Amino acid sequence: MRDQTDSATDTATATATVSDTVTDTDRGRFTAAVTPWEDPEWRAAALDWACAALERHGLREHGPRQARIRPWSVLVRFRTGPDARDAVWFKASAPTAGFEAALGGALADWVPDHVMTPLAVDPERGWSLLPDGGPLLRRVLDAGEADRADWLSAVGQYARMQRALTPYTERMTALGVPGARTRELPEIFDGLVATNPTLAPDTRAALRARRPRLLDWCAELDASGVPDSLDHCDLHDGQVLAPAPGRFTFFDWGDAAIAHPFASLLVPARDVRERYGPEAVTAVRDAYLEPWTDLGIPLPALRRAATLAVRLAAVSRAVSWFRLFPGTPADDCHESSAYWIEELFAAPDLF
Repeated sequence: MRDQTDSATDTATATATVSDTVTDTDRGRFTAAVTPWEDPEWRAAALDWACAALERHGLREHGPRQARIRPWSVLVRFRTGPDARDAVWFKASAPTAGFEAALGGALADWVPDHVMTPLAVDPERGWSLLPDGGPLLRRVLDAGEADRADWLSAVGQYARMQRALTPYTERMTALGVPGARTRELPEIFDGLVATNPTLAPDTRAALRARRPRLLDWCAELDASGVPDSLDHCDLHDGQVLAPAPGRFTFFDWGDAAIAHPFASLLVPARDVRERYGPEAVTAVRDAYLEPWTDLGIPLPALRRAATLAVRLAAVSRAVSWFRLFPGTPADDCHESSAYWIEELFAAPDLF
């Protein structure tokens, strides 16, 4: 029998092997981002946690790891089989998006047919280990293996998921999911206008002068009778998986908020317009609204609510740019946030 010293030495050696494995690191254009990946102790703890979870699921590594470092998250791809598609993903979210791990686990319980089921979750540290969910919708669209009808089906499925989540809004709030409810938007808007250093004084004054319009839109939308739900806030075709024809999986909840559900239409409507032209925008709206028609609200009223919610969604988009790891330079984020603040009043109605 080995004594405790031998055991401790073996454990330390195993940990070093896990933590020091060479990883291909992609930082994109965010070379100045400050993330915990640079901390050897954090990196060792994160990789060891992921490897222990792999072992619990009977998975072994088959090749080098790849890391994707961004100001808002750290992703590490573990190859788990001979095929390049055999992979799982570790994700660590920035503290202000740390709710994502707990939310992902909860969604897998509440709406399992629409989301990934994590292999492991550490809600306290904002860590998740996720399976590979199949190809991105963007990839199959680009390859001609799907078309506009598939985008419309995905949007309709997403709306059905939101319908199923309406009873869970308070539980999601308790998990730390931020609020962007219609009644909260004026106060959020005030904070954005007051604190964004890239807004010129005349722009700031013009935005404040238009605030009464914001109040009118919020009052009208709040009276629409549609219950709040989970707004993905960035539902483009790179955030939707297409594992099989007619099946879609929604993921990446780091920008999410509790809001008027129709706010989620902003990004997919823009995506569809860019890919298929402006005539496709009303089609994606109506595909999205169909699951909501049993609320007893007339279709013209639902369409008006969609117009208002998509415009007001600019406020949530402006906020989401600041869910970064502490210490990361935020110049680009301030500029992107300012863009969305100004879009609130400047953009034409999508529908």
